[in-house]
Order: sequence, then structure tokens, then C-alpha cells
Amino acid sequence: MDTRQALLVDAFAAEPTAGTPTGVVPEADGLTEDQMRAVASELGAPETAFVLPADDADRRLRCFSPTGELDQAETAAVGAHAALYERGAVDAAEWTVATTGGEVAVETKQNGMVWVEQGRADVTEVDIPYDDVADALGLDEATLKDVGADLPLATADAGEPWLLIPINYFEHLSSLTVDEGAVASLCDRADAAGVYPFTFDTVGGDATRRSTLHGRAFRTGSRTEDPVSATASGACAAFVRRYGALDDTIEQVLVEGGHFRDRPGTVSVDTDGTEVWVGGRGVTALDGTVTVPAGDDDDIIEA
Repeated sequence: MDTRQALLVDAFAAEPTAGTPTGVVPEADGLTEDQMRAVASELGAPETAFVLPADDADRRLRCFSPTGELDQAETAAVGAHAALYERGAVDAAEWTVATTGGEVAVETKQNGMVWVEQGRADVTEVDIPYDDVADALGLDEATLKDVGADLPLATADAGEPWLLIPINYFEHLSSLTVDEGAVASLCDRADAAGVYPFTFDTVGGDATRRSTLHGRAFRTGSRTEDPVSATASGACAAFVRRYGALDDTIEQVLVEGGHFRDRPGTVSVDTDGTEVWVGGRGVTALDGTVTVPAGDDDDIIEA
């Protein structure tokens, strides 16, 4: 039977069991799409990257959730390249990576950081009453209006649209009581994939700089909060940069997330308010093998 190395890499984290768990199959050449789907479902990570050779790029990534293929998967790209760099399979360099959604640029740094081109952020203000948003999140309207004078409710789309909801203080962000049905209604009205309440009130930062934002990602149709969302973090950073809410001395935006899932992580974002790059570290939490089902059979996979 065909077996492949399979990793679980915690993306946007420097320690295991933090950040977002990400599947990586470093040598996926020869696997069919059905086999990739089966392996991704077995690994169960939000995103799994299958690393493949490419004729017109440095490598190809096909990325799957447990239910289907993804056009854009920055988390999987970070996890895959962090694992490849950790094992000496790639050096610190700039790479072109072919994906289902098109070619993206990736850069691996000597310090272990991986930067991925997210693309252009489109920001659109939305006209949704504060009381509807407050009810969906279990908040008082004042927690939203306090910052609403400077930052409106808006969707930001850097590959996936998120409804961005500025909140005044961390204590209010930490005490959310999310109504899934009401969140789904908000997302339907805003044409968004999820809601991203955030605050400038943060937990901390790394050894050299303080965090800029703390956000929580609630995807419509999901019963659980995303640990660390690269797409929402990048979109939110572009939004606050575009509206002039950041000090000019802040060169890179450091976005915290995952603390309320006990999987804290940080996404570094480089943006001028329009173009977005997201960066982070990754650490391998599990290194093993997966048995791949033959052809289109429905055999059980053993990991």
C-alpha cells in the first residue's frame, strides 16, 4: 500500500499546540485528487497542503479542507514552507508557488518566518445597525459606537470577505456570546464569509514589539471559532491601515488570535492598506505516515 509522510504543523506559532494546526504532505506527487481529499479528511486540519513539483513555478501546492479543495490557503502555505525550511528542503529565499487560485509569491527567512502574498484587499463600508451587530455578539451597543466614530463597520476581502467589527476594549472582546443564527444573518446581509470582531487592546507581543490588534474569527456555518485566521487578519490590517488608524511608526501589523481556543498565535501583516502579505512561523507538532487508499476505493485511511 502507498504510504506518505504526513505532518501536523502549527502555523503562526513558535511552540506546538498553539496557532492553527495545518496538515502537510511534503511529497504528494502521484496522488489523485480523491486521495488528497481523503488524506485531508483523515488529518482533520482546517487546511492541508500537498507539495507537488511544478513546471513553471518552484513548486505547486494543492490545499484542501476536510471537505474540499481551497483556491486560497495562506495558512497551509505558511505551514508547508515552515516544515520544508525546518527540514532543510528549502533555503531562505523567494519562491513562486502555483496554487489552484493562481501563482503566489512566498519568502522563507533565515529566522524561520514565512511570508505569503495574500493579494489586494477590497474594503466596503456596510450599513448594518449597531444593535443588530451587538445582539449577534452579546454586546452592548456602546462597545461598538465607542470606536465607530473613527472606524465604520466594513467588509474587507483579500481573497475571502470578512465583516470587520471594531470593539473598544479587550474585556468586551473576551466576553462575547455569539448567536450563530444572528451571525449567519449578518454575513448574508454583508456578503461575508464570517465576522471578525477585533480591538486595539491586546494581550502582549513578541520580544521586540507589542501586538497591534487582537481578533476573533467566527465563520458562518461553523460552530467553533477559528484559532488564528490569516485571511481575516490580513484583511483587518489592510482596513485599519487604509483608514489611518495606525501610527506611522508601525511598519508591520502584529495580529493576535486563538487565545480563546487555547491556541494563541500571531500573524504578521505587511500592508499599505491595499496590497497584503501575511507572515508567521510554524512548528511541527506531529510527524508520521499516512496510508493512502488505492484509486477511488473508500478504504479507511490509517494515520
